[in-house]
Amino acid sequence: MMGNHMFDNTMGAGHWLWMLVFAFVVVIPVWRICRRTGYPGWLGLLTLIPFVNLIFLYFIAFADWPKEKSENHKG
Repeated sequence: MMGNHMFDNTMGAGHWLWMLVFAFVVVIPVWRICRRTGYPGWLGLLTLIPFVNLIFLYFIAFADWPKEKSENHKG
């Protein structure tokens, strides 16, 4: 009936293109948020790792940002 062809073409070019677009839509804004809060932008890549992205979201939301710390010492 189906034989060994059941899982053929499940990861076609359209799938990878969609994943690439999604990565850009998510990573670029998070990269900019990280830079604005004083963290390195490359931390935005953590949003691509399942469960790590949730931990990272809570870290950014509740941690003291380096940029705020430096502004408090100046002012």
